[in-house]
Amino acid sequence: MSSTTSTPPSTTGAIRWSVRTWGLLMTLCIVLFLDGLDVSMIGVALPSIGAELDLTTSSLQWLISGYVLGYGGLLLVGGRTADLLGRRKVFLIALAVFAVASLLGGVVSSGPLLIATRFIKGLAAAFTAPTGLSIITTNFAEGPARNKALSIYTVFGAGGYSSGLLFGGLMTGVGWRWTFLLPVPIALLALVAAYFLVPRDKPVAEGGHDVLGAVTSGAAMLLLVYTVVSAPEAGWTSARTIGSFVAVAVLFTAFVAIEKRIAHPLIRLGILRKSTLVRASIAIVAVGGSYFSWQFIVTLFLQETLGWSPLELALALLPIGLMVTLSAIYSDKLVDRFGTAPIIAVTMTVMAVGYLLFVLRLDTSPSYVGMLLPALLLIGIGWVGFPAINIQATSGIDDDEQGLAAGVLQTSMQVGAAIVLAVTTAIISSAQDATSATEVLDAYQPGLRFAAGGWALARRTDDAPVAEVEPELAGAA
Repeated sequence: MSSTTSTPPSTTGAIRWSVRTWGLLMTLCIVLFLDGLDVSMIGVALPSIGAELDLTTSSLQWLISGYVLGYGGLLLVGGRTADLLGRRKVFLIALAVFAVASLLGGVVSSGPLLIATRFIKGLAAAFTAPTGLSIITTNFAEGPARNKALSIYTVFGAGGYSSGLLFGGLMTGVGWRWTFLLPVPIALLALVAAYFLVPRDKPVAEGGHDVLGAVTSGAAMLLLVYTVVSAPEAGWTSARTIGSFVAVAVLFTAFVAIEKRIAHPLIRLGILRKSTLVRASIAIVAVGGSYFSWQFIVTLFLQETLGWSPLELALALLPIGLMVTLSAIYSDKLVDRFGTAPIIAVTMTVMAVGYLLFVLRLDTSPSYVGMLLPALLLIGIGWVGFPAINIQATSGIDDDEQGLAAGVLQTSMQVGAAIVLAVTTAIISSAQDATSATEVLDAYQPGLRFAAGGWALARRTDDAPVAEVEPELAGAA
């Protein structure tokens, strides 16, 4: 195993970290914050981009889908590459690519080139996200220390996504190009800090370069994400969509066959039998799929139908971001005391109540204080369980497979959320023919109910005993 430990094993006393350790954690958090920020910030700027560059609606959609394609398509390869080639090296290269692609996106004036920069940024994030998570899990001892670090880390990721709407509204007011340029100086500062703070490590002693495995898995995931995000436009039953799914199945079959026969596989298939990782992956699909689909519908309804400005929408949803930020104070303490499974089950139930409250009370003249705010606060409380999902997924995993586990988890979220969102988009497709706010709301209601019901996918996460989820907590903590 290759691991550099910067914190001592967990103890029952207060956790105290050095300035360098805090600097490492904050650097990784800022990079993850940028990933989340970039996903949501661009959505607010789409109308302005389309008007200036004369892009069609389908072209604008690919400014989002292109990022998701690169991000979700190579997360597995990105995480495992970090395990094999060195986390520090992979992290620094990917972050530099992210900064350059951001700069190019802010200066190009061609729709295809702009989409290409988004795809490249997604590819870079596919390496920084799982690598950053594996750097944390291999440098913070399993138990309270790692729980605290992961709680802070995942809060930054969720906070970046929720803050993207606010920053997007502010930057679009200045000019849409600033939504691309804003991450550049932040990414460069993080790159300098990471150069000095991320510990040096060496590639795993054993293992080779599974080129065929990387090609087949990467191609399968890229084609799967592409098929999912393009299916609503092409048609779920079209020959192109069905043919693409068949090709995905063939590529995955070939990948599995390669991994079973090669001496040093890119991905050890046995890790997919790790029950805590499987449960966490299901939970993160439910959380991400439900929230992204809900936010997609809410954004369309409040902005396009009711005429809210991007800044009004961002400020309206701000309570969720605040709840996510506040959860950093106590989420790790809750996990230390109760374990991950109860926290995930309770917070997802609270989130579901928030969705249902929203669905049942939404009308064409919603009261913010009386109707929207209570639902938003409940949904925000649901995000308290997000760090617990990450802790559950990476607990008990060997250091030399932490990047792989992180890649599996984040791939589940990106691809799963993309599938749930694609289904939601298909459900609400009749809204385009509506002529009044009431008709639009009626068309959106089935999609809102579908998004609200997604949490039920993860109910089995509460079956995992605490001893399995945090093996060291039961005895040492």
